[in-house]
Amino acid sequence: MTVDTKAPMFERVALVGIGLIGSSLARVIRREGLAREIVVSTRRAETLARARELGLGDAYVQDAGEAVEGADLVIVSVPVGSSGDVAAAIGPHLAPGAIISDVGSVKADVVRQMGAHLPPTVHFVPAHPVAGTEHSGPDAGFAELFENRWCIVTPPAGADEGAVEKLVAFWRACGSKVETMTPEHHDMVLAITSHIPHLIAYNIVGTAADLETVTASEVIKFSAGGFRDFTRIAASDPTMWRDVFLHNKDAVLEMLGRFIEDLFVLQRAIRFGDGDTLFQHFTETRAIRRGILDIGQDTAAPDFGRGPKKS
Repeated sequence: MTVDTKAPMFERVALVGIGLIGSSLARVIRREGLAREIVVSTRRAETLARARELGLGDAYVQDAGEAVEGADLVIVSVPVGSSGDVAAAIGPHLAPGAIISDVGSVKADVVRQMGAHLPPTVHFVPAHPVAGTEHSGPDAGFAELFENRWCIVTPPAGADEGAVEKLVAFWRACGSKVETMTPEHHDMVLAITSHIPHLIAYNIVGTAADLETVTASEVIKFSAGGFRDFTRIAASDPTMWRDVFLHNKDAVLEMLGRFIEDLFVLQRAIRFGDGDTLFQHFTETRAIRRGILDIGQDTAAPDFGRGPKKS
């Protein structure tokens, strides 16, 4: 009989927050044997009870400070607006040498929030797995969520190189491709690739809901692929996205200004029948779609892979 002698990367991993990302991490950590023990923590008793029913951890604790005691890896998976409060709660309980990370879609503000409360004896290495769905809660997670998706690691100045390398190795073991960049650059990149698209989606769906000349039933009945995609994005967790826009407002406002300027160009072209400008713009932007397909970040399957699921 062959015995697997591969040692886990961490002795104890504490997952503070057990929604889509946290529960997916619990599942992939278990599947890949990345930790000897998983401690799950969340404020709501009913959510913690559900995590226990799903068998996501080895121990279940409502108090985040208690959950992180003795952990050599702590991953905070909460809305970015709560990051500072969580860091204040866990700071006094962290073991020396522990790696503290997060999964937030905003990095510079999270570094400021959490860094102010973490002791100098731990290693703070923020990260952002660029993966998700419109669903939330412990039932929404699945171990394959991170496979072939990017995780951006954003160590602050002076971060311990060994801790950064170990967190990078952890995310690769979860199936992610990993890129390292500064928190500030991350926020500018994500503002245009994620945050502005979500803002547009929320706005266009809201506009459709407010129309007096088109009924809600018509919007639902005749929604084409583009509008369907907007509604999927706009179904994302409102608490999370409220906090994203409030805590990455400088980068979002800069990119939103550029977007509005470009939108005015298209508006003018439509008003004055400038078909050449429209055609050139639409042709150039197709290259972005081809690039996304080329690196395997989406499928070119008919109906964008939204066809009937196989049983």
